[in-house]
Amino acid sequence: MGLLLGLGLGAGLFLIWWSFWERPAEARRRRLHREGVIRTRLDRAGLHDVRPSSLVVLSGLCSVVSAVVVFAVTGGVVFASCAAIVAAFIPWALLGQRMRRRAKQLRTVWPDVVDLLRSAIRAGMSLPEALAQLQHRGPAAVQPAFARFAADYRATGQFIPALDALKAELADPVADNIVESLRVTREVGGTDLGRLLGTLSEFLRENSRTRSELEARQSWTVNAARLSVAAPWLILLLMTSQPAAVQAYDSPAGAVVLLGGLAISFVAYRLMLRLGALPEPERVLR
Repeated sequence: MGLLLGLGLGAGLFLIWWSFWERPAEARRRRLHREGVIRTRLDRAGLHDVRPSSLVVLSGLCSVVSAVVVFAVTGGVVFASCAAIVAAFIPWALLGQRMRRRAKQLRTVWPDVVDLLRSAIRAGMSLPEALAQLQHRGPAAVQPAFARFAADYRATGQFIPALDALKAELADPVADNIVESLRVTREVGGTDLGRLLGTLSEFLRENSRTRSELEARQSWTVNAARLSVAAPWLILLLMTSQPAAVQAYDSPAGAVVLLGGLAISFVAYRLMLRLGALPEPERVLR
């Protein structure tokens, strides 16, 4: 009986220890999922040549450099730790800002792109020609993407692969709708493409106008919230010039105060962004 109890206890402890480690297949699946999420954000920001691992390395490098600089200036370990945590999120914050700026820029130019595409199709151009002419006549924000589409189509002569490459580069819900409409027209034919593009152009203009009004009304609230989150840390940054303040916070109690305040500021800021965010269209036709 004692032997059985010992074996049972040992097996239980082994299973507890084993549960802390991921299986290779599961770990690989999670890693690919994380890389896919980062890859999607990079594509939506227009950074197609940047690898997900490079962004992670940049985040770690910013964290280490900030910690070293702050520790060299203040001599406080707690301040250096807080600086390392904040600096690690800087590349991700810049990526999100670039992604939102690109989405806003594309949202304003898509109605013109749809109108130009509709006019070219009604003038009798083929679908590849209608898309290729946007490299010259289209808005500046999308001209490079359509120029690469034209180069791919001239090099291969295959419309669908070039269209898929254009869709992946633009990485935008509206672009997905346009590309899939052209794909269906190319594969099965249809005479309602011009009417479809006209309806889409009117919807995009109305949506852009409404969204711009809502963003203008909520901009002062968002800026005030950002200022309220940043103000205490700006004051704390000024306090680092005083050795007495550095010694006061460079202790276990000071670490609890600073790290706790950092966590509360992060949660409050993310909650503010979530509550004040406008719904973003999803790429359901990805």
